Amino acid sequence: MTPSQLRIIADNIRIDIIKSLAAAGSGHLGGSLGLADVFTQLYFQTLKHRPAEPNWSDRDRVILSIGHVAPVLYATLAHSLYFPIEELLTLRKLNSRLQGHPSRETALPGVEVSSGSLGQGLSVAVGMTLAAQIDKMDYRIFCIMGDGELQEGSCWEAAMSASHYNMKQLIAIVDRNYCQIDGNTNDVMELEPLIDKWKAFGWNVIQCNGNDFDELGMAFTKAISSIKKPNVIIANTIMGKGVKSIEGNYHWHGKAPTLLEADNFIRQILSSQL
Repeated sequence: MTPSQLRIIADNIRIDIIKSLAAAGSGHLGGSLGLADVFTQLYFQTLKHRPAEPNWSDRDRVILSIGHVAPVLYATLAHSLYFPIEELLTLRKLNSRLQGHPSRETALPGVEVSSGSLGQGLSVAVGMTLAAQIDKMDYRIFCIMGDGELQEGSCWEAAMSASHYNMKQLIAIVDRNYCQIDGNTNDVMELEPLIDKWKAFGWNVIQCNGNDFDELGMAFTKAISSIKKPNVIIANTIMGKGVKSIEGNYHWHGKAPTLLEADNFIRQILSSQL
């Protein structure tokens, strides 16, 4: 697909994220919108997967460590034809398969791991990668993390293990939007020098604009072609990307739009396509 085709898909995913959160009346909007391009690149260009056969043994695995941005995972899975798009409007409803955080208990196709407790996803991904190495399987494990999540010490224990075991099949993606629920990451707990930290833990580091499909494509290509080390893509994104009135505003980390706000946000996305 061309970058312009991927952009249309990403914007449609953003629109369905907004609709689903407005219908639910709760949820995490900002990070979900910011990651729409990363998920689009992953599921429509990079990932080895079969939506009609979600448990295919050779599929690449996607671990959403930042489980609170489940709306972008759900919308992407629906647009990838894992389940009907109409089901997105059941987000956070009683007995829905689309819970506030991804859950294996709901049997939603495409969900590999129950997540939400920050700092655990990379450890799970390391375990999955070790299993792949033991079984001599060549699928890849993609672990999507938040930058605020890197304030958890368990992330760095997992990073050290991945390097020790030469996990070239493991690709971590850090959503570097500088926002977390309490404010700017620089104010809450400074993460820099982030690139140097990952390198010191033995990882190959790739940095890109996480809202640019040309750069995302090159970043994933580099990560997949690496043959010696685990790879981390630091994707610089904008929280709330696509809705100009809320871009970069951490107050939208865990806030759902009203129906009126949702209409306004969708119009902003559509107007950017003109």
